[in-house]
Amino acid sequence: MENIIIIVSLVLFLYFLIVGQYISSLMFSIGMIGIFLIGGMDLLSGFLQNEPFARTASYALTTIPLYILMAQFIMQAGIVKDLYSLMYTLSRGRPGPLGVMTILLGGLLGGVSGSGTATSAALGQIAVPELQKRGYPDHLAGTIAAAAGSLSAIIPPSVILILYGVVAQISIGELFTAALIPGILLMLVFSVLVIIYLRFNSKELKAASQEYVSDNVPISRYFIVTILGGAMGISIFGGIYLGVFSPTEAGAVGAFIALIMATILGKINLNFFKTSMVETTKITVMAMFIVVGASLFGKFISLSLVPRKIIDLLGPIMDSPVLVIIIIMVFYFFLFMLIESVAVILMTVPIIMPIVTAIDADPVWFGIMLTIVCTVGMLTPPVGISVYAVGGVTGIPIERLFKTSTVFAVVATIVVIGLLIVFPEIVTWLPSQMR
Repeated sequence: MENIIIIVSLVLFLYFLIVGQYISSLMFSIGMIGIFLIGGMDLLSGFLQNEPFARTASYALTTIPLYILMAQFIMQAGIVKDLYSLMYTLSRGRPGPLGVMTILLGGLLGGVSGSGTATSAALGQIAVPELQKRGYPDHLAGTIAAAAGSLSAIIPPSVILILYGVVAQISIGELFTAALIPGILLMLVFSVLVIIYLRFNSKELKAASQEYVSDNVPISRYFIVTILGGAMGISIFGGIYLGVFSPTEAGAVGAFIALIMATILGKINLNFFKTSMVETTKITVMAMFIVVGASLFGKFISLSLVPRKIIDLLGPIMDSPVLVIIIIMVFYFFLFMLIESVAVILMTVPIIMPIVTAIDADPVWFGIMLTIVCTVGMLTPPVGISVYAVGGVTGIPIERLFKTSTVFAVVATIVVIGLLIVFPEIVTWLPSQMR
């Protein structure tokens, strides 16, 4: 009977997902139906009375609105454009360095915004036209912007890392610290891919105008953005790493510094606050609804004993942890191609964590691997959200972008995940040094 309930629930879930139902309400509904069919009305009533409040009242989730507010302050103040202008000035408009610096800028913005969609859209508006002027093919310029924006999923403060930490009950500060080196490694892989692609398009680059034209931005503006941006990064990462404050407090400090930066740059007005607060509220409420829905869905999965059944199914290879991890990562790669990343994390982590525990894998190491696959999932069809964000603001056909972005995603997954499996110290060393 339980197997029939599981199969029917999953079929309904996939059907409504395909027809476009919101993932939060879908997980909530299927979770309620599943719990009712397995445990009856009394069990469902007990969960509905306690679970939504218990999940959303979690202290760890208070990091989400603070980092989103910080991201909004940064975006509304036009700091992204200032940073790109600085990168353009440093590269003197040369095509090769400009492409690589766009990737580096995406990593920096990911470290202070936590919003892949916003970063991709901003770089699509600002970076893509400049890259196209210097001979970059449309698909490569757009892919660079999308890849740079997707880095926000792995570069702290990442909402994906926060949600994984909440679901898996792992220190968010430890996850943030562990993600630094793999995040830099992913940036390097993307940069190398840009250089390789440029070699194949060298004729177009030489034919395009490469004349450097100054943006005429005052040096004082660059100075403010650089100094305060650096202070923001040091406050967030240094404060967490040294144990000065918690990730939630780091978000508050970052938002305050972003507000000071916007004030000094003269961007503060009523519309600035209104837009920032409205967008922060929208994104936060959406995240909380997803958390509540995923909580009930996770309870249904636990009651159905799906994790135990999967462990039994993997029994013959449980003595080969590396093989199990590779199978799980391949499974996640395809999931992130089809389903929005936050939903995948919240739906599957309760199922997968017992398997991770059974093979004695480090949950922090596994979380970083999962987040890397999530990062590249933002570049793969049909749900590559970073690619859609860039396509939407640039008008470049999505199918052209996906042809290049999928190559970036596959190569990055093989190289980075392979290195983390062979050398897990890449993830575990920095957290082990935390005070």
